Amino acid sequence: MALDCASVTSKHLTVWFVIVVCAAYHLVSVTACGAVYEHTIDDFCLTKFQMDMEALDQSLWCSWEDTLELYGELTNCTYVIAVKMDCFWPNRLVDEFFIRVHRLYFKNCSLSGRLLQDPPNRILGPFILVPVLVTLLMTALVVWRSKRSEGIV
Repeated sequence: MALDCASVTSKHLTVWFVIVVCAAYHLVSVTACGAVYEHTIDDFCLTKFQMDMEALDQSLWCSWEDTLELYGELTNCTYVIAVKMDCFWPNRLVDEFFIRVHRLYFKNCSLSGRLLQDPPNRILGPFILVPVLVTLLMTALVVWRSKRSEGIV
């Protein structure tokens, strides 16, 4: 069976054409989602989130229970706009957007949602004192055993 050179070339051209069209579509889709998408989520999502956060007492900004709904609405807003604009979600712009939001509103919050502080001395003291005493006791025990076994052959 001889292969027809024209059919092989035709198949290769068809495959390459599909690849180029898909790549061009994704390139146009990604570039169209650049500044326009960023501007849109700033105008709609961030503006509403800013108003909601201003209405919330600033001492509650690190309380996950108090900000969960607002944060969820912000996330959904970026998703809905991405879908309407035929953009991928999540994308680099969404990541940068949320990093900006976190730097503005949650920079003083810990991962658990509470401000970090040292524990009181009555709790911290035993965690320091016990290992120090155990180390000293074990050192004394090793020295005592090594002196005691010197006379035994």
